[in-house]
Amino acid sequence: MVATTVHLMRHGEVHNPDGVLYGRLPGYRLSARGRAMARLVATHLAGRTYDGAWLDAQGVVDAEADDVVTPAVAAAMPTGARRDVVAVIASPLERAQETAAPIAAAFGLEIRTDPRLIEAENHFQGKTFGVGDGSLRHPEHWPHLRNPFRPSWGEPYRGQVDRMLAAVADARDLARGHEVVLVSHQLPVWVTRLALENRRLWHDPRRRQCALASLTSLRYEDDRLVSVGYAEPAAALLPGAATVAGA
Repeated sequence: MVATTVHLMRHGEVHNPDGVLYGRLPGYRLSARGRAMARLVATHLAGRTYDGAWLDAQGVVDAEADDVVTPAVAAAMPTGARRDVVAVIASPLERAQETAAPIAAAFGLEIRTDPRLIEAENHFQGKTFGVGDGSLRHPEHWPHLRNPFRPSWGEPYRGQVDRMLAAVADARDLARGHEVVLVSHQLPVWVTRLALENRRLWHDPRRRQCALASLTSLRYEDDRLVSVGYAEPAAALLPGAATVAGA
């Protein structure tokens, strides 16, 4: 049997001072903390202790992000053996491409782009989402909340799962016998995990186990899924990070 691992990674923290549900909007890039998260994950997967100079030497220079990685943050990063990553594939959105950059550089790879990894469509894209001054105080938006099971405010959960699993299958074939990193977004990653674990797709967004820059690792023997793992290599940077999801 051939063992293959597909890592579904959520992007790092986004610079979003207005707390907008940014969805698929262009122009929402990583904050310095988000880029630091990506650098931590790249270092973790490469089996190294954190060394900004080493990442710089791979062609991803980012002094601002390195300043975020204090000695305490670097010490808290889990370490292990170098992973056998042979491909890095990302959603076309800026935040995913920027997250993928140091990982690809750490393994001497070019980023591949797959539109099937993109964020979920959402009616509330570009708006703040909440009861106070957010979209929920405006009655014209209420009809979009009528069905939380589909959901009525955006791309169907089933559609997200189908496109993500198609991307996973192609990535597994590409990297068969090795490992591949797919950089995507919280909701598509989470509903994909729910589907693979035979759980219902509708859920409380506050209970998603898919933190910024986290890795949901799908381990296969040939084409059979044998386990699902979860890790947060950048956990030390999560306290104080922005919590607004993209969808």
